[in-house]
Amino acid sequence: MRTVGVSEGFAVRPVSRAEPEPVKLVEMRGAEILIRALIENGVDTVFGLPGGAVLHIYDEIWRYRDQINHYLVRHEQGAVHAAEGYARASGKVGVALVTSGPGATNAVTGIATAYMDSVPLVVITGQVPTAVIGTDAFQEVDTFGITLPIVKHNYLVRDVGDLAAVVNEAFQIAKSGKPGPVVIDIPKDVTAQVCPYRTFEQMDLGFQKSEKVVDPEAIHHVTQKILDAKRPVFYVGGGIVTADASDELLDVIETLHLPVTPTLMGIGGFPTTHVQSLGMLGMHGTYAANMSISESDLLVAVGVRFDDRVTGKLATFAPQAEIIHIDIDPANIGKNKKPDFSLVADAKNALSAIAANLALRSEGEIESSRRSRFAWWRQIEEWQEAAPYRCESSGTEIKPQTVIDEVYLVTKGEAIVVTVVRQQQVGPPQ
Repeated sequence: MRTVGVSEGFAVRPVSRAEPEPVKLVEMRGAEILIRALIENGVDTVFGLPGGAVLHIYDEIWRYRDQINHYLVRHEQGAVHAAEGYARASGKVGVALVTSGPGATNAVTGIATAYMDSVPLVVITGQVPTAVIGTDAFQEVDTFGITLPIVKHNYLVRDVGDLAAVVNEAFQIAKSGKPGPVVIDIPKDVTAQVCPYRTFEQMDLGFQKSEKVVDPEAIHHVTQKILDAKRPVFYVGGGIVTADASDELLDVIETLHLPVTPTLMGIGGFPTTHVQSLGMLGMHGTYAANMSISESDLLVAVGVRFDDRVTGKLATFAPQAEIIHIDIDPANIGKNKKPDFSLVADAKNALSAIAANLALRSEGEIESSRRSRFAWWRQIEEWQEAAPYRCESSGTEIKPQTVIDEVYLVTKGEAIVVTVVRQQQVGPPQ
């Protein structure tokens, strides 16, 4: 297996120890520093539930209510799920605020969901005062330790002087590379302590932007493989949605008239009504999508992790295909299914580079590639006709799929549809 990579967007560099030019700093307590830092990072919406350890923070939310909208939930898990939905819908980092102890533990399911689905969140948890940490104080839990396996990064802030820098760094981590949740655990006394506040521009966080350049030789290799394939399939996941790579994917797919099958997380990254969409694949996918994977000679996997709900038995998944895996997270490469060629890259950058490479090819080469797959498309259409997707309601029952179809028609495809893992999502498609 050959693997090539690109930068994930941020590179660590040594922090300058030189004293900056003297600036006039305003002293404020930690709770206000937190809110000011959130506003600096573009936050205007917070989902939360008050509790004793975060009362100072709620005082400041009230003071800054003209700049911060707070949505009161009835359970901390709901706060994190709401922040996750907000992040998915807006493209911004979602923010949730919960108290210590049961507040933090109630938030764990939402944090784990965001981690599994690569959703950028900053979850702020209250903590008991620093002097009693480790004494089994009232509503004390080790939030740092509990959340460590289900976050991209987490912090326990013991010094108010570190708070602003931690908040700024947390947002960079949550949204850079492969997005994910970050937890900031703040003891109550830290929110009451006072120190000078430095703005984002007055800090040196040790991060700098780096160019995301995809290896042109690798892109040429991938493009040529796609052009030469007789039975290719594009298998796309949540990485398409996260990277906002839908347009780039559509460009490549339509240029070469290629079939596409999305994972559950990838739905929305490619139009499900498009003639080249095979529908979702895997355990709850369509017959045509699964048969196409089984018979393909080239599988181009973009922004996916080869989840067991998709692959079933790994040894028999895409048995005839040469596999190309493109993902921003190098840990995903070969984790479940070993590819023949891999590229560590943001989906948008990789697909844009493939489209640019195709633009350099002659019309004759593109047309020849499309014509070579005539028999492949005829076979796919036979599978689609043999087992079409259908969900027929009757006079006595309305199937969930019918409801969703009607919502789609009424809203002209503009509705955001949310389902649970029940009949709407995993019911038999045939």
